[in-house]
Amino acid sequence: MKPKKKWVPLILAGAVLLSGNALSQLYSPQTAYAEVQQPAPDTPLDKNKLQQPMAVQSVRQLDNGVKLDLGAEEAYIRLLTSDMAKVSILNKGEEEFVSPGIAKTDWGTPKFKVKEDDKRIIITTDNLSIDINKSPFGIKYLDKNGNVINEDDIKGSGYEDGKPYVFKKTDKAENFYGFGEQTGGLNKRGYDIGMWNTDAYSYTKDTKYVYATIPFFIGLKGQKAYGLFFDNTYRSHFNMAKESDDYYYYYADGGKLTYYFINGPEIKDVVDRYTDLTGKINLPPEWSLGFQQSKWGYWQDDIVRVAKTFREKQIPADAMYADIDYMNDYRVFTWGPKYSDPDKLKADMDKLNFRYVTINDPGVKVDESFDTYQEGTKNNFWVKNADGSPYVGYVWPGDSVFPNFLRSDVRDWWAKKHKALFDKGVSGIWNDMNEPAVFGGPGWSMPLDTVYEADDGSKKQNKEIHNIFAHLENEATYEGFKVNKPNIRPFVLTRAAYAGTQRYAAIWTGDNTSNWDHLRMTIPMNSNLGLSGAAFVGNDIGGFAKPTAQDQPTPELFARWIEVGAFVPFSRDHYSWDKEQEPWAFGKEVEDISRKYISLRYELLPYLYNQFKRAQESGQPVQQPLVYHFQHDPNTYNNDNQYMFGDSLMIAPVVNQGATSRSVYLPAGVKWVDYWTGEEFEGGQTITKQADLGTLPIYVKQDSIIPRREVQQYTGEKKLTNLILDTYLEGQASYSFYEDDANTEDYTRGEFNVTDFRVEQKGNHIEFEQDKQTQNYDSDIQSYTLKLHDAKEPNKVQAAENKYGKASSFDELNQQASGYYFDAAAKVLYVKIPANESHKVKID
Repeated sequence: MKPKKKWVPLILAGAVLLSGNALSQLYSPQTAYAEVQQPAPDTPLDKNKLQQPMAVQSVRQLDNGVKLDLGAEEAYIRLLTSDMAKVSILNKGEEEFVSPGIAKTDWGTPKFKVKEDDKRIIITTDNLSIDINKSPFGIKYLDKNGNVINEDDIKGSGYEDGKPYVFKKTDKAENFYGFGEQTGGLNKRGYDIGMWNTDAYSYTKDTKYVYATIPFFIGLKGQKAYGLFFDNTYRSHFNMAKESDDYYYYYADGGKLTYYFINGPEIKDVVDRYTDLTGKINLPPEWSLGFQQSKWGYWQDDIVRVAKTFREKQIPADAMYADIDYMNDYRVFTWGPKYSDPDKLKADMDKLNFRYVTINDPGVKVDESFDTYQEGTKNNFWVKNADGSPYVGYVWPGDSVFPNFLRSDVRDWWAKKHKALFDKGVSGIWNDMNEPAVFGGPGWSMPLDTVYEADDGSKKQNKEIHNIFAHLENEATYEGFKVNKPNIRPFVLTRAAYAGTQRYAAIWTGDNTSNWDHLRMTIPMNSNLGLSGAAFVGNDIGGFAKPTAQDQPTPELFARWIEVGAFVPFSRDHYSWDKEQEPWAFGKEVEDISRKYISLRYELLPYLYNQFKRAQESGQPVQQPLVYHFQHDPNTYNNDNQYMFGDSLMIAPVVNQGATSRSVYLPAGVKWVDYWTGEEFEGGQTITKQADLGTLPIYVKQDSIIPRREVQQYTGEKKLTNLILDTYLEGQASYSFYEDDANTEDYTRGEFNVTDFRVEQKGNHIEFEQDKQTQNYDSDIQSYTLKLHDAKEPNKVQAAENKYGKASSFDELNQQASGYYFDAAAKVLYVKIPANESHKVKID
């Protein structure tokens, strides 16, 4: 590897002493990262040295599977459910591996049978058969009808020079999704994928290693899905039929051979089961679903000024971010001269009804007078060199040490340290640089032989812990809320992650770039992260970096990006100090476009919040690739530039420079309605949509109910007293509406409401009914407005004997407790229904 030039740290050190224009003239992100190294070259799997095929010597049935004697090694195949198995191949006497990514280990044993003959061992459940060939050893998975789902290739599995590997058969029709945060397209067939958390500033569509490691993927074969989670924290590699159409394989640089197999057959079933295993997201606070604004370069006065501008321009927003500038020379948990009065900042933010979020880095400045450094040194909390001395790496504060988050007492200490931020009004924590990144280090991180001591006194090297460093830090940060802000829902945002990090943090896709490639890439990146359990995901709207003169957030690019960014789970405009990128920075047209789409996001917050509830319950992504909903339509398998935002809205953004139209594929099996024009289309066709700069193509799945509300400038500005049920009806539509206080943990103790709505076309009339399933929360909702599209003016509307009166205008209807109004020009019928209406409402 090319050695790091020594002048880069010197420039960084000098930059710490400068500010304002002097800093911008001397230092820029592209200077700091000019010599960024990807990890050391891959250690390829030597196929000429693969382990000789193993053979089963004997088998012993266990209470949840079998143990196989393979000679020098042994295999455990354990059934966790009727559709999920754990496979471990170990040296004899080794314990099975469970990474911190695993959330659930106490699985009940499913019913199963074991049959054995001279050649095979077959384990059968209600949903899965595991057919084990004795010689050579290999595993085949079949569904309950005997169809092969997945099977080992002839090369099988084992260890090559300490590297665990698995080869699997495939065919040309099989597709692959997931893998967490990856560059490139949606379908990963033909990709050579690497996983090693890397500070990949201004990455490209061809960058192999980026910020997060989630070694999980979904195979789609014969329109049936399965999942594979290779639970290994070392650097791992996935060759997905790149070498051959007949097989794919995965391996790691070290560790044990452990993987989990999940049978679908639906993608949604795989994601649900995978997030049972690694954990589902917790419900976030509602404010974190609002629009958020950030810049590397905001000082205290800037944050207040920008927040005021949002309010003056009536562009909804909920949070401002403080990047590394707020600290005292980048010392964690401190406030520096650029944020000289954090108490006033809190007061100003409260007055403007803004939350604010502070960044946090894991590097702790080496400074004998710094309390955090003193405490960590006294308690032996740091990651160490091989010789036992604290490892010192160069990051923003200069020479820095790094907490050993593998130890629970270090995580507890780190959690408590957040009090210094929470006491000043901070609402959320933004974990950055937590790959962990080290300027000038090998592979831009710590040496592989740095040492982490575990709770039991054992020692682990960085090559094993690196990929879970951020996961453990995020756990500690999440617990910081529990310790310091009990009963308030945490909001943690992270750059780096491992499988299961969704339990603790939202993920954003790091230091992207202001260009069209990066706008296009947000869609498959977010979609694959969602399929990998990370439902709360987003990107820096407009692009963070400007490494070249060509990478500019032009008015057109920003307008198209804000349209997309308003319809992703985590919506934040974040950028580097060497440009301007607030929604009003590009002129009135783009400002108006920004206001339009951010306002629409706020109207849809009831819908969006309920999609997060579905993620919390079933692991369902909030942003989904079309294949998630329509896996039986092959035309969705490689669709990189459309996605579902929740269950009912399909987003088809314009992502090419200069384009004012685009082709839109409408998935088969349902009808679609153009959100803007009301035009209806049959599914299974491609249409052309005209889309000027202010138009984001949106299509609604027919027979949908979309809960929405009036626009607010921030969440909580107005009580939700009237819930709008935006209904696209042909036959029958239903919706289960969830509601709680959206801020505390009280929902975990049962304080929530669930109301089921049903609207049905019955002959010449329409019926509306509600069923209050659970009512344990004191709701502010007093009424519903049923909004029916492509409607006819009714002769009458009534509930039992109560006839609803006709209003002369929509505004008049809003003043009434009940009634209806028909907009003849738009062919939209509005029916105002009291929330306590116990009868069916019949519309004739």
